[in-house]
Amino acid sequence: MPGIRIVTDSTTDLPQELLDQHQVEVIPLSVYVDGETYEDNVTIFPIEFIHKMKNASELPKTSQPAVGVFLDMYDRLGKDGDTIISIHMTSGLSGTYASARAAAEMSSSDVVVIDSQMISQALGFQVMEAAKLAKEGFSVQQIKTRLKSMLDNTSLLVVVDTLENLVKGGRVGKAKGWISSILSIKPIAMLQEGVYTPLTKVRTTSQIVKSLMERFKSDTDGKEITDIGISHADNISLAERLREEISRITSTPVRIQPATPVITTHTGPGAIGFMYCVK
Repeated sequence: MPGIRIVTDSTTDLPQELLDQHQVEVIPLSVYVDGETYEDNVTIFPIEFIHKMKNASELPKTSQPAVGVFLDMYDRLGKDGDTIISIHMTSGLSGTYASARAAAEMSSSDVVVIDSQMISQALGFQVMEAAKLAKEGFSVQQIKTRLKSMLDNTSLLVVVDTLENLVKGGRVGKAKGWISSILSIKPIAMLQEGVYTPLTKVRTTSQIVKSLMERFKSDTDGKEITDIGISHADNISLAERLREEISRITSTPVRIQPATPVITTHTGPGAIGFMYCVK
């Protein structure tokens, strides 16, 4: 009996063993640094990439997978009649969703492409939920409805040490008004409707933790917290400090992961992504 297969891209920031466990297929984006092209989290990994980026002559560049890469996977996964749900990083920051849509229209398989309007583990929340529901026999429409509900109840906060990478990479979103203060602040932004939207500006690590926890408490008060993730670009100390503060409020596990090279290209080293989902 035909089933449902789940596809995503490499920006989920989920551990490979978890993706393998749920039989999620991953299509990597590419990152270009100092004349070399690498596949995100396949031929280059977070710590190695940060070292290369810090020593690079110019800011690395990223690119979405080619339409043909999606097409080959869709045709392979759907050859026995399985339906494919392909869930990808926000279209507001990448052309990955558009490439997936183009391939879906060309494929002989039945493919549903979803714009998660999220990145990192917030994208991963949707991917894992889709995989679990597919395994439990839910329909494509039921899965789509659940993912929309998750999106409406997911928050993703981003703290960067500098706006330099976001500005040079063209991903600064609605935070353009902060550009003149690049060197003196640590911006905190929210991913809203798929693009970065400024929330506040702070100057110290203690202020970062205070601001993030205030927002977390406000967003989750009286609600069931289903998922919490922290992704970091070589800033494990801040990630652990946040986890400690979160543990004072909830027993929901907090997954800490290094951000993939593609995400780190745009956030810069030292960045933190803090995301959570409620019911």
